[in-house]
Amino acid sequence: MHSIDPSVQTERENYKLLTGSIIPRPIAFVTSVSKAGVVNGAPFSYFNIVSANPPMISLSIQRTNGQQKDTARNITDMKEFVVHIVDEKNVNMVNETAASLPPDQSEVEMANFSTIPSKKVSVPGVEEAKVRMECVLEHALEIGNGTDFIIGRIVQFHIEEDIYNQGRIDAKGLAAVSRLAGNDYAKIGEVFTIKRPR
Repeated sequence: MHSIDPSVQTERENYKLLTGSIIPRPIAFVTSVSKAGVVNGAPFSYFNIVSANPPMISLSIQRTNGQQKDTARNITDMKEFVVHIVDEKNVNMVNETAASLPPDQSEVEMANFSTIPSKKVSVPGVEEAKVRMECVLEHALEIGNGTDFIIGRIVQFHIEEDIYNQGRIDAKGLAAVSRLAGNDYAKIGEVFTIKRPR
Protein backbone atom coordinates (compact mmCIF):
# COMPACT_ATOMS: atom_id res chain seq x y z
CA MET A 1 0.00 0.00 0.00
CA HIS A 2 1.33 3.47 -0.90
CA SER A 3 1.68 5.88 2.00
CA ILE A 4 1.70 9.52 0.87
CA ASP A 5 2.30 12.71 2.85
CA PRO A 6 0.04 15.40 1.33
CA SER A 7 2.35 18.18 2.57
CA VAL A 8 5.06 17.16 0.08
CA GLN A 9 2.68 17.03 -2.88
CA THR A 10 1.31 19.75 -5.12
CA GLU A 11 -2.28 20.87 -4.88
CA ARG A 12 -2.97 19.11 -8.19
CA GLU A 13 -1.50 15.83 -6.94
CA ASN A 14 -3.65 15.96 -3.80
CA TYR A 15 -6.69 16.88 -5.91
CA LYS A 16 -6.22 13.73 -8.00
CA LEU A 17 -6.06 11.53 -4.91
CA LEU A 18 -9.14 13.15 -3.37
CA THR A 19 -11.31 13.07 -6.49
CA GLY A 20 -10.20 9.56 -7.34
CA SER A 21 -10.95 8.08 -3.93
CA ILE A 22 -13.90 10.08 -2.54
CA ILE A 23 -16.40 8.71 -5.04
CA PRO A 24 -19.12 8.90 -6.11
CA ARG A 25 -19.73 12.58 -5.27
CA PRO A 26 -23.16 14.19 -5.68
CA ILE A 27 -23.27 17.18 -8.03
CA ALA A 28 -25.02 20.46 -7.27
CA PHE A 29 -25.95 22.69 -10.18
CA VAL A 30 -26.11 26.11 -8.54
CA THR A 31 -27.84 29.21 -9.85
CA SER A 32 -27.01 32.59 -8.36
CA VAL A 33 -27.48 36.22 -9.37
CA SER A 34 -24.81 38.92 -9.53
CA LYS A 35 -25.25 42.48 -8.26
CA ALA A 36 -25.69 43.44 -11.94
CA GLY A 37 -28.58 40.96 -12.30
CA VAL A 38 -26.77 38.30 -14.36
CA VAL A 39 -27.99 34.75 -13.68
CA ASN A 40 -24.96 32.52 -13.15
CA GLY A 41 -25.01 28.72 -13.25
CA ALA A 42 -22.23 26.30 -12.33
CA PRO A 43 -21.79 22.68 -11.18
CA PHE A 44 -19.99 21.69 -7.98
CA SER A 45 -19.14 18.20 -6.77
CA TYR A 46 -17.76 19.34 -3.41
CA PHE A 47 -21.36 19.31 -2.18
CA ASN A 48 -23.31 17.54 0.55
CA ILE A 49 -25.91 17.55 3.34
CA VAL A 50 -25.00 19.40 6.53
CA SER A 51 -28.15 19.14 8.65
CA ALA A 52 -31.81 18.13 8.52
CA ASN A 53 -32.89 20.46 11.34
CA PRO A 54 -32.84 22.99 9.84
CA PRO A 55 -32.24 21.52 6.36
CA MET A 56 -28.83 22.74 5.23
CA ILE A 57 -26.34 21.88 2.50
CA SER A 58 -22.69 22.75 1.91
CA LEU A 59 -20.66 23.80 -1.11
CA SER A 60 -16.89 24.12 -1.32
CA ILE A 61 -15.86 26.47 -4.12
CA GLN A 62 -12.16 26.70 -4.87
CA ARG A 63 -10.84 30.10 -5.88
CA THR A 64 -8.86 30.66 -9.07
CA ASN A 65 -5.55 32.48 -8.50
CA GLY A 66 -6.97 33.80 -5.22
CA GLN A 67 -10.10 35.22 -6.89
CA GLN A 68 -13.60 34.12 -5.88
CA LYS A 69 -15.57 32.32 -8.55
CA ASP A 70 -18.75 34.04 -9.71
CA THR A 71 -20.97 31.65 -7.73
CA ALA A 72 -19.18 32.25 -4.41
CA ARG A 73 -19.09 36.01 -4.94
CA ASN A 74 -22.78 36.13 -5.90
CA ILE A 75 -23.81 34.04 -2.88
CA THR A 76 -21.76 36.11 -0.42
CA ASP A 77 -23.05 39.35 -1.97
CA MET A 78 -26.73 38.47 -2.45
CA LYS A 79 -27.16 35.82 0.31
CA GLU A 80 -29.36 33.56 -1.88
CA PHE A 81 -28.95 30.71 -4.38
CA VAL A 82 -30.72 27.64 -5.79
CA VAL A 83 -29.29 24.11 -5.79
CA HIS A 84 -30.43 21.60 -8.42
CA ILE A 85 -29.69 17.87 -8.45
CA VAL A 86 -27.89 16.83 -11.62
CA ASP A 87 -29.50 13.87 -13.38
CA GLU A 88 -29.11 11.78 -16.54
CA LYS A 89 -31.34 14.13 -18.57
CA ASN A 90 -29.69 17.43 -17.66
CA VAL A 91 -26.04 16.41 -17.16
CA ASN A 92 -24.91 17.46 -20.65
CA MET A 93 -26.48 20.91 -20.27
CA VAL A 94 -24.96 21.26 -16.81
CA ASN A 95 -21.55 20.29 -18.18
CA GLU A 96 -21.79 23.19 -20.67
CA THR A 97 -22.05 25.62 -17.73
CA ALA A 98 -18.62 24.57 -16.46
CA ALA A 99 -17.09 26.76 -19.18
CA SER A 100 -15.26 29.84 -17.91
CA LEU A 101 -17.34 32.84 -18.92
CA PRO A 102 -16.90 36.47 -17.88
CA PRO A 103 -19.15 37.58 -14.97
CA ASP A 104 -21.39 39.58 -17.33
CA GLN A 105 -22.35 36.47 -19.36
CA SER A 106 -24.89 33.90 -18.20
CA GLU A 107 -23.98 30.22 -18.34
CA VAL A 108 -27.69 29.46 -17.84
CA GLU A 109 -28.56 31.28 -21.09
CA MET A 110 -25.54 29.87 -22.92
CA ALA A 111 -26.63 26.27 -22.08
CA ASN A 112 -30.25 27.04 -23.07
CA PHE A 113 -31.73 26.27 -19.66
CA SER A 114 -35.32 27.41 -19.03
CA THR A 115 -35.47 29.57 -15.91
CA ILE A 116 -38.36 29.43 -13.46
CA PRO A 117 -39.09 31.93 -10.67
CA SER A 118 -38.43 30.81 -7.11
CA LYS A 119 -41.01 31.15 -4.32
CA LYS A 120 -38.88 32.44 -1.46
CA VAL A 121 -35.65 33.74 -2.99
CA SER A 122 -34.99 36.17 -5.83
CA VAL A 123 -32.70 33.72 -7.67
CA PRO A 124 -34.46 31.72 -10.43
CA GLY A 125 -34.20 27.97 -10.74
CA VAL A 126 -34.12 25.91 -13.91
CA GLU A 127 -37.02 23.79 -15.13
CA GLU A 128 -34.79 20.98 -16.42
CA ALA A 129 -34.02 19.73 -12.87
CA LYS A 130 -36.27 17.20 -11.12
CA VAL A 131 -35.22 18.49 -7.69
CA ARG A 132 -34.31 22.03 -6.77
CA MET A 133 -33.77 23.69 -3.43
CA GLU A 134 -34.07 27.40 -2.74
CA CYS A 135 -31.36 28.40 -0.27
CA VAL A 136 -30.35 31.37 1.84
CA LEU A 137 -26.79 31.85 3.02
CA GLU A 138 -26.26 30.57 6.55
CA HIS A 139 -22.44 30.75 6.76
CA ALA A 140 -19.58 31.63 4.42
CA LEU A 141 -16.00 30.90 5.43
CA GLU A 142 -12.70 31.17 3.63
CA ILE A 143 -10.80 28.00 4.47
CA GLY A 144 -7.46 26.51 3.48
CA ASN A 145 -5.50 28.37 0.83
CA GLY A 146 -8.41 29.88 -1.08
CA THR A 147 -11.62 27.90 -0.75
CA ASP A 148 -15.03 29.41 -0.07
CA PHE A 149 -17.01 27.07 2.18
CA ILE A 150 -20.70 27.91 1.86
CA ILE A 151 -23.49 26.60 4.07
CA GLY A 152 -26.97 27.24 2.75
CA ARG A 153 -30.27 26.78 4.57
CA ILE A 154 -33.01 25.34 2.39
CA VAL A 155 -36.17 27.44 2.54
CA GLN A 156 -38.15 25.69 -0.22
CA PHE A 157 -38.00 22.28 -1.91
CA HIS A 158 -39.34 21.66 -5.43
CA ILE A 159 -39.68 18.01 -6.46
CA GLU A 160 -41.07 16.64 -9.72
CA GLU A 161 -44.43 14.90 -9.15
CA ASP A 162 -43.37 11.70 -10.92
CA ILE A 163 -40.59 10.96 -8.43
CA TYR A 164 -42.34 12.12 -5.22
CA ASN A 165 -44.42 9.69 -3.15
CA GLN A 166 -45.55 10.29 0.44
CA GLY A 167 -42.53 12.30 1.49
CA ARG A 168 -39.97 10.15 -0.29
CA ILE A 169 -38.06 10.54 -3.54
CA ASP A 170 -37.74 7.64 -5.98
CA ALA A 171 -33.99 7.25 -6.54
CA LYS A 172 -34.39 5.42 -9.85
CA GLY A 173 -36.81 8.04 -11.13
CA LEU A 174 -34.48 10.86 -10.09
CA ALA A 175 -31.63 9.15 -11.97
CA ALA A 176 -29.04 11.37 -10.32
CA VAL A 177 -25.52 11.25 -11.68
CA SER A 178 -22.37 11.54 -9.63
CA ARG A 179 -18.86 12.76 -10.25
CA LEU A 180 -15.85 10.51 -10.37
CA ALA A 181 -12.33 11.64 -11.36
CA GLY A 182 -11.22 13.38 -14.56
CA ASN A 183 -14.05 13.53 -17.11
CA ASP A 184 -15.89 10.54 -15.63
CA TYR A 185 -19.40 10.39 -14.17
CA ALA A 186 -21.51 7.54 -12.80
CA LYS A 187 -25.19 6.58 -12.79
CA ILE A 188 -27.03 4.88 -9.95
CA GLY A 189 -25.91 1.26 -10.22
CA GLU A 190 -27.07 -1.85 -8.43
CA VAL A 191 -28.92 -0.99 -5.21
CA PHE A 192 -28.64 -3.24 -2.15
CA THR A 193 -30.12 -2.98 1.33
CA ILE A 194 -28.47 -3.54 4.72
CA LYS A 195 -30.55 -3.01 7.85
CA ARG A 196 -28.97 -0.94 10.59
CA PRO A 197 -28.40 -2.68 13.90
CA ARG A 198 -30.66 -1.53 16.75
